Amino acid sequence: QVQLVESGGGLVQAGESLNLSCTASARTFLTMGWFRQAPGKERELVAAINWSGASTYYADSAKGRFTISRDNAKNRVTLQINSLKPEDTAVYYCTAGLRPPAVFKGDYWGQGTQVTVSS
Repeated sequence: QVQLVESGGGLVQAGESLNLSCTASARTFLTMGWFRQAPGKERELVAAINWSGASTYYADSAKGRFTISRDNAKNRVTLQINSLKPEDTAVYYCTAGLRPPAVFKGDYWGQGTQVTVSS
């Protein structure tokens, strides 16, 4: 069982940057990723990264502005979001799972962290 704790959400202005962090309860060789869910919308995979960091996936909406990275020594995965837009407003969930990034589905989930972008 892997426990995941997110941090770094908050209220930001459009155009600003934000770093979301997720710390796992133990070292994991699982793929890790970030999903988000906006009000009234389905949950969507934003980005994922395999255990070595050599393979990543980004949703079309995330390409060019989002960067996912991981530090296995700290059991941590980070999502950097640049040039934030109001449509990035959502609850962001850290997840870990067995599947590779391109077909990632979370098996373990954090509680989520709210990101609100004001225009």
